[in-house]
This record gives sequence, C-alpha cells and structure tokens, in this order.
Amino acid sequence: MKIHEFQAKQLFNSYNIPTPKGQVVTSAEEIPQAIKNAGTFPLVLKAQVHAGGRGKGGGIKIVNSVEEAVHVSSKLLRKTLFTPQTGEEGKPVNHLVIEEVLHVAKEIYLGITLDRIKACITVLASSEGGMEIEKIAADSPEKLFIENVDPSIGLRPFQANRIFFSLGLDPSLSRKMSGIILNLYRLFIDKDCSLAEINPLVVTEGGDLIALDAKINVDDNALYRHPDIASLRDLGQENSLEVQASRYNLNYIKLKGNVGCMVNGAGLAMATMDLIKHVGAAPANFLDVGGGATSQMVTEGLKILLSDSDVKVIFINIFGGILRCDVLAKGVVEAARQLDIKLPMIIRLEGTNVELGRQIFAESGLTFTVASGMGDAAEKVAEALKGGSYEVTNIRS
Repeated sequence: MKIHEFQAKQLFNSYNIPTPKGQVVTSAEEIPQAIKNAGTFPLVLKAQVHAGGRGKGGGIKIVNSVEEAVHVSSKLLRKTLFTPQTGEEGKPVNHLVIEEVLHVAKEIYLGITLDRIKACITVLASSEGGMEIEKIAADSPEKLFIENVDPSIGLRPFQANRIFFSLGLDPSLSRKMSGIILNLYRLFIDKDCSLAEINPLVVTEGGDLIALDAKINVDDNALYRHPDIASLRDLGQENSLEVQASRYNLNYIKLKGNVGCMVNGAGLAMATMDLIKHVGAAPANFLDVGGGATSQMVTEGLKILLSDSDVKVIFINIFGGILRCDVLAKGVVEAARQLDIKLPMIIRLEGTNVELGRQIFAESGLTFTVASGMGDAAEKVAEALKGGSYEVTNIRS
C-alpha cells in the first residue's frame, strides 16, 4: 500500500528524520494559515499523488505571495495531474503541501527495499540525489552504493558509517547521516515496509540534513498489524477495479491489454499471460482468484472483468485443485445469468471435478467457447480479437 508524501513525512518525524517545515491543505481557503505555519516566502507548493515525476507534470510550484499560492492551488486542487508515472488516466489531487524552500548545497538518494533474489533487506545510497534510482543505476552505476543487511542481525552502525563514507560527504555530517540511515531502517522494519525512500535527502547550506521528499510503501499482507497505517489508504489514488477486487480478496492488477484473464494460481496466471502475448494479444489484467475461491468470488471476479472497457475477450483458465472445477463453473454460470455478456468467452477447464464442472456448463443453457488445452485456448483468443470465426461449442461432460 502506498501513502502520500505528507503522511510519510509524519512517520519520518516520529522516527527523528528531519523534514521541511510545512503543512498540508485540502482547499484554497486553508492557504493563508498554512503559509503562516510554513514560514516566509518563497514557499513550495506540492501536489500529493501516488506517483513520481510531479515536477514534470506541473505539480510542484514555487510561490512568492499568498495570492500566487491561492491561484496555483485553485489550478491543482480537485484536478487530475498527469506525470510520466501516472499514465494516461492521471491521478486526482485532493491534498497539497506548502513547505519552506531550503537552500540546498547537496542532494543525496537514500532508499531501503527488499532484494528478493538475495532474500535480504538492501540499503541503496547515491551522491546523485534528485534522480530516479533506475536512471542512476543505468547512467552512473559507480555512484550507486548497495549495502545488504543480514535479516538475523539487522543494520549495524558500522554499515551506516560505510554508507555515509560512500557518499563523499563532509566528515562533520557523519553522526547526523548515520542516525538518519539507522532511523529509516528502524521505520522500515517496524512498519513492515516494502520501500522507504528519501529522494532527495538534502544537505543545506547551513549543514543540516533534511528529507526533502518521502516515499513509503507498506506490505499489504502486514496491514492487519498496522491499523494506523491502513487508515491512511487513499482509495481515490487507486484503480477503481483494483479497489473493487480487494473487497473480495481477489488478487487483481489492471494492465493495458484487451484480454480479460481469470486464473487460479499465480504461476498459471503468469503462464497464461505469456501464452496470450505469444499469439500476439495482450492481457488486460492479472486476476488470480486463488485456491480457496468461493462461487461468489468467481462471480465478482467475472463482473470486474466485464466492467473493464478495455476487455474484448474473456479467457478463463482453471486447473482444479483446492478450487474445484464445479465451484468455478457455478460462479461463471451465475455471473453469466446476472450480466448481459456479449463478449467472446474462452474456457479451459481441467483438474478436480472437471467432469462435474463441464456438466454444469452443459446444462446451463449458455454457450461458451471450449479449448482443448492452453495452446488451443490462446489461439482461440487471438482469433476472437481478430474478428475471425471459429466454432462455438457447448462444454459437454
């Protein structure tokens, strides 16, 4: 789960990580009071969205008067911001932060994430702050310092010192920098984060270290331990179909293709998407209904696929195990009866109770396109998208 910059900075402050003086606002009427709390002009006004590249999208502005701040806020609040990371749909701006402008001498990148290959937490640091970490790694790999952390021991002070010296900073900043590194790691562990990032962490002309920006992602699976973090979720920043899927515990991710996929099991889902790409089509989503799916979950999953205007063909690929084929069939038939389905629907069904599942389809009075295997199903999907004709056959037991 992502949270906003201002929420992440509130967490930073609770872990003694310095941030600029500022205030969040939700309306232009709050601007004058926020300016009093933020300090003297010039001030920076920052749109709060779950995406990077806000400056390129016009979401970060320097203002020099109350009138200018009100004018800029009126152009941003309740509007949609488009950045290189939001995609064509953009993100709504419902919060703005007004902060003091700092006199910056140096920008640093500092981030903590998970290295799934090495099965450990990894601290990333670079003297080239203010840039995307991917760009640093591509353009200046020698300037990216990586410190792996043994999960059984944790980040030790000597490692924080090693990270500090990799940045080439003035030795007088050693204590401050090491403290920030260790505190960021403590926050990462305490809040079950998947990412904790400061970009940039700035050295001011006065010799202070300040987190100018803040990004925190929290592991969804750990939110039950952090109701305070869960309450920070902004559903307006998330895809509406993904929000709907989460209500039914469905693993759904919206993609940019045109084939709506319903699969059980992450591995089979990935293989299904690869097959679709192999025949020249593109998946519109990742939807894993899971091994313990109920008939209702299957029904709701199919409703979500049909709610996606990008979907032109539906491909249901189920290997019955914990999720039995008859349960899947009941859910699909129930959804098909509730909804006016006009899209081609290709089904590949194998595994536990497959004959019973086929019987449910056959006796439903509804027509589905049957695939004899995964390859055959992918080819039928491609034909449907091209407007080709092929026999539509009822599933028979």
